[in-house]
Amino acid sequence: MADPVLEPEPSGGGHVVPLEAAGRHRWAIPTTYKPGMRVPGLLFASETMLGAIRLDKSAEQVANVATLPGIVGHSMAMPDIHWGYGFPIGGVAAMDADEGVVSPGGIGFDINCGVRVIRTDLTEGEVRGKMKALVETLFRHVPSGVGGKGAAATSKVHEVLSEGAHWAIRNGYGWDRDLERLEEGGRMTGAQPDHVSPRARERGGPQLGSLGSGNHFLEVQAVDRIEHPAAAKAFGLTKAGQVCVMLHTGSRGLGHQVCTDHLETFARHLSGWGIALPDRQLACAPTRSTQAQAYLGAMMAAANFAWANRQVITHQTRLAFEKVFGRGAEELGLDVVYDVSHNMAKVEDHRFEGKRRRLVVHRKGATRAFGPEHPDVPDRYRAVGQPVLVPGSMGTASWILAGTTQAMSESWGSCCHGAGRRLSRSASTAQFSYNDITRSMREAGIHLHSLTRAGVTEEAPGAYKDVDAVVDVVHEAGLGGKVARLRPLGVVKG
Repeated sequence: MADPVLEPEPSGGGHVVPLEAAGRHRWAIPTTYKPGMRVPGLLFASETMLGAIRLDKSAEQVANVATLPGIVGHSMAMPDIHWGYGFPIGGVAAMDADEGVVSPGGIGFDINCGVRVIRTDLTEGEVRGKMKALVETLFRHVPSGVGGKGAAATSKVHEVLSEGAHWAIRNGYGWDRDLERLEEGGRMTGAQPDHVSPRARERGGPQLGSLGSGNHFLEVQAVDRIEHPAAAKAFGLTKAGQVCVMLHTGSRGLGHQVCTDHLETFARHLSGWGIALPDRQLACAPTRSTQAQAYLGAMMAAANFAWANRQVITHQTRLAFEKVFGRGAEELGLDVVYDVSHNMAKVEDHRFEGKRRRLVVHRKGATRAFGPEHPDVPDRYRAVGQPVLVPGSMGTASWILAGTTQAMSESWGSCCHGAGRRLSRSASTAQFSYNDITRSMREAGIHLHSLTRAGVTEEAPGAYKDVDAVVDVVHEAGLGGKVARLRPLGVVKG
């Protein structure tokens, strides 16, 4: 999820991006704001969130994205918006598949950074007494931190890039039925591993089956409350106190290198394509160009790596539960609920102005939220909509939502992806102490195991927006319906 440039810049220039009321929790940036804007901007946020949004350049970035060739509808941002590389994190933009562009800044450096939820048949009462042992066992089974060796480190990276989660299942890391509960079935068939550089493969191979650092985590949670019983039942969530596991990670160093490699290629060709940009970080390529097609093929390959990575972690999580509880993962009910990406570009068909349009939908720090009866939603969830997984910050609640028909018509089937930062990592470290954070988590009954102290202070709960407020906006705006709220019991971080 994180971009390589971590510190937000001041908005500068003394001007304020105009945000005009455009409906409940909707704020428009008119095309008259900035020369070259082809479409308006549209932010989903409550009025109380606007002050924080204006503290960094994220709204300006929404306007910048609106200048990209071939953009359709609006340049959008979700309520977890914050400053990122080129695009804001929380940004959504759809480009015409024939006349538009592809911009790696609209996907992010951690390609297919995403979230997976695993449900169990265990209750909080059964787990509480073993939580310390469970968190420590999870920490040993799932490597974390910068670099490091993953649980399934491999030299056969080409196979992983081609097969995604299917490679992991074929090699014993999970169950066949897991695949039907993953976005894209855990594999993008258009992947082109040959466009992934040797350096990217070198970085990724040793890391397969690892969390990484930053805001990535593995968290044991309990269902706090159920808001939509029918959807919750479809998702395998039956009652308050039911234990789940949420994990958040992506394509590790491999995805970062893929983005870096292709950004450099795009930047060299911009003048030849006649593309002028308000921000060099928006480097892009015409979708039909050789360079764009090479990037998309490499991006899909990196996405496959990320699905394999989360699949291996799922297997290791099941092993940890088996060790602590002395029963098999099947008996414990450790089934995948769903796995969603929030850093991806997808070629999708959407209806716009009464016509079907083939679009390249960029979601950067935003997740799909496909509604009921959409053919890309797994059969078991099709009546209620796709599960939308929204993690909070360390030590705070997370949410499971369901995609909506309104999201399909208004946001290209997109929703928020998390709480969203309000402080940079350095500002968080300056404001919050390791001892205060760990003490407050202990007092809340949350067991924490982190590889580093920096991994705690940089990701302090206070560094993030209120996830309940973010979810309230998308729920009330109709982009995602509340299904269940989850609260943390134990956290593993790099």
